[in-house]
Amino acid sequence: MPGNRTRSGIMRKPAGWAVLGGVLAAAILACGDRNVYAPPPPPRVVAAQPSRQPVVDYLTFTGNTQAIKTVQLKARVQGFLEKILFKDGDLVKKGQLLFLIQQNTYQDQLQQAEAQVLQQKANYDHAVIETARYTRLVQQKAAAQLDLDNWKFQRDAFRAGMLAAQAAQKLAQLNLDYTQVTAPFDGRIGRHLVDVGNLVGAGEFTLLATVNQIDPLYVYFTMNERDLLRVTGLTGLSPAQAQQLNIPLSLGLANETEYPHKGRFDFASISLTPTTGTLLLRGIFPNPDGKILPGAFARVRVPIVGTEKTALVVPEVALAYDQLGPYVLLVNENNVVQHRSVKLGVRVDSSRVIQAGLTGDEWVIIQGQIRAFPGKKVTPIRKPGPEEATKTSPQPAGNQPGKAIP
Repeated sequence: MPGNRTRSGIMRKPAGWAVLGGVLAAAILACGDRNVYAPPPPPRVVAAQPSRQPVVDYLTFTGNTQAIKTVQLKARVQGFLEKILFKDGDLVKKGQLLFLIQQNTYQDQLQQAEAQVLQQKANYDHAVIETARYTRLVQQKAAAQLDLDNWKFQRDAFRAGMLAAQAAQKLAQLNLDYTQVTAPFDGRIGRHLVDVGNLVGAGEFTLLATVNQIDPLYVYFTMNERDLLRVTGLTGLSPAQAQQLNIPLSLGLANETEYPHKGRFDFASISLTPTTGTLLLRGIFPNPDGKILPGAFARVRVPIVGTEKTALVVPEVALAYDQLGPYVLLVNENNVVQHRSVKLGVRVDSSRVIQAGLTGDEWVIIQGQIRAFPGKKVTPIRKPGPEEATKTSPQPAGNQPGKAIP
């Protein structure tokens, strides 16, 4: 819009521009008031107080699983292998027929032995009758004593022959039985090592297959001399005495973070291994589904008898570590985060015993630590502990929480 000229020739802006400028200035000032910076509220965290629970000190070891029984099936008689009556890796039952070796030769030998028994028995029976008859004749002075002595000799000889024939019959029957190789117990059989048609048992006992019993399962592990002396000092028990107590054990496999498998202490060696200074120990664990195989790596947790006590326990997720060691973050009465170094004890499921550093009245941050910094304020969500939760929401009968004893 063109402006108006004054008498001096100077252009003058119209009044509308002045009004527009005032409106824009007022709008800018108003926008400035709305964009004033406001600090964010303190971050939210979840805090809980340590719980007091009965716990037991324990030791952890590494070991390996082994089958409770292992048998190598061998051919004890010579012959051609006729049948294999299982599939490699099958679960087998005690007495189940697994291999069949050529039987006709041993059946004929058994018949020969039975015939020899019958012959010797017939000779013996005849000699007994003749001995009795000549005894009467000698008493009547109708026969010579020499004849009676001869029949007594033959009777005893035939009796010895009959006993030898009966023993040969039993051996022939035993050899015939050896042609049937059966499972000695319930277990799992490996692959067959000889194919059908091969000659087995020729000059040696041929290995046919191996059977393992893996339910229950052994776990072997070792304890060093220092731990052994400490445990015996705390409990007052020798390894032989501890073996009689059926001490409960817990086991975890390589892919397990906890110890879900439960068993018992079963055996302690009678001496330390001189080269390593360790004592061989053994636990026994049920394995009904056969998922744990012999030779597997295992972690074993052994409670120390007589060390039960009440201790402060915090969730494992509440712990953090720096150059000075483990610590937890606390929320004080002013909702300010504090750093507190702690001394750790044993694990209890997904929690950890605190030996020093806490009194039990603190509020420990268990969620949101990444947003919590010492000296800064937070907005805590205080989670009730087990005691408070029990008071506010009592458990029904028969569903009370159990002790945290490993």
